[in-house]
Amino acid sequence: MKKLLSIHYSEWAFNLTMLGLRLVSGLLMLFLHGLDKLQKFDTLQGNFYSFLGMGPKTSLVLAIFAELFCSLFIILGLFTRFATIPIIITMLVAIFGHNAGKPLLDNETGSLYITVFFALLLCGPGKISIDAMISGS
Repeated sequence: MKKLLSIHYSEWAFNLTMLGLRLVSGLLMLFLHGLDKLQKFDTLQGNFYSFLGMGPKTSLVLAIFAELFCSLFIILGLFTRFATIPIIITMLVAIFGHNAGKPLLDNETGSLYITVFFALLLCGPGKISIDAMISGS
């Protein structure tokens, strides 16, 4: 019981948690959003939300890059902190651009993704990652 109430954690627990966050959030983003948009590219490109006037097709390509390729980097733990930034931006655009005017509680999925990827941005990938192997940590 004392351990459950403790605010201390082990390095092993931290690294395992970062691995879990990377794998779960990355795989969900990849399969539920990135691959879905890639498969429906032809039907989505004409009416996708146009971010900053870039046009629907360019905005869709940027969203696919973030949700597909950046997710792969996060899953692998490669360039993790850099890879979180496009996903965070994409989720912010989804919440405050595409879904503007809707109650914030209706954007639960985007809010959860932002929270997880922001935590990965701040904390890094952990030692169970390619980033750690490259840096020698």
